[in-house]
Amino acid sequence: MQSGREAFDNIVRKKPADHIPNNDAPWGDTLTRWVSEGMPTNEDGSPVDVTEHFGYDMAGCGGWFDWQPMRGYSETVEETDEWRIVRNGSGGLLKWWKTHSGTPEHIDFDMTSRKVWEEKYRPLLVGEFDRERIGDVSAMTRNLERWRAKGRWCIYGNQFIWENMRGSLGDFTMYTALVEDQDWIHDYCRVYTDLYKAAYKIMIEEGGKPDGIWLYEDLGYRDRLFCSPKVLEKVIFPYYAEMVEFFHSYDLPVILHSCGYQAAALPLIVDAGFDGLNPMEVKAGNNIFEFVEKWGDRLCFVGGLDARILESGDREVIRKGVTDFINGMKARGARFVYASDHSLSTNISYHDYLYSLEVYRENCMY
Repeated sequence: MQSGREAFDNIVRKKPADHIPNNDAPWGDTLTRWVSEGMPTNEDGSPVDVTEHFGYDMAGCGGWFDWQPMRGYSETVEETDEWRIVRNGSGGLLKWWKTHSGTPEHIDFDMTSRKVWEEKYRPLLVGEFDRERIGDVSAMTRNLERWRAKGRWCIYGNQFIWENMRGSLGDFTMYTALVEDQDWIHDYCRVYTDLYKAAYKIMIEEGGKPDGIWLYEDLGYRDRLFCSPKVLEKVIFPYYAEMVEFFHSYDLPVILHSCGYQAAALPLIVDAGFDGLNPMEVKAGNNIFEFVEKWGDRLCFVGGLDARILESGDREVIRKGVTDFINGMKARGARFVYASDHSLSTNISYHDYLYSLEVYRENCMY
């Protein structure tokens, strides 16, 4: 039997695999619940490593770096027992909850015009690359050695221009500029694409070459994209294509993680050269079987199992849902990795999740 790393790599690279690999992402709050339900813990009471405990076949080994213009900057403006409001290195003011997981609330943004960008933030991102943005490159080397010894497919991962814009400009300024000042958006994307290429050149050549790249860019919500495909094609995807080409020059496949609705962006995703897609969120309007039928010759798929099946609490529903999903993907000749269509929420019990993995393992061989 192939190792998880071998099977994962073969699926991404359009080679024969003897089984379907497995991966997922429980929320931090979910792990808290699962510990209360019997999940093993470390000596300090924290949950054991999920990759090893659940037998996931992919491991993150690096790739994150400080992309904020003001490197290392974080100012706590207000704090209570429940939340903390922080000004980031792009001038964004975000409210982070202490008591539960989730994305931060957007409070205020400084980068509200092209003038502010050009005078205050852009100069901090251009010119000679600041290696201090990366931190300890040797830690990536150690991570690669550790997880490869355990047979895992190792990735470097990071968010990119779309997520960076949301955390820098805020939604209102960002969406307005996407229509009214596309030259600014192009300049922003140009600067950050160059920054990312400089950072990843160092990480790959000095830290070590991973097995693949994972880019986090949430492009949609329920039933539609955040903006039109025409706008994405004109001002965003050229930089995706450039970044993918950069990684391909190192023979590294690239998987795009994009929560929410994806269908209308699939032609752009394929044309940009992405090798895989995650997570194909069903409740957002995605149909994973249709994706496979139309794009399965171009993309592998990581995820796609409707997480509401796991949230049902009904073992019969879980068995049928997992089995139907795997068999449906097999019948369509999909290259895929078994995983949920988003992440594992607090609505899933620990033992129901373990049961779902039993069903997966009963059906994972080709």
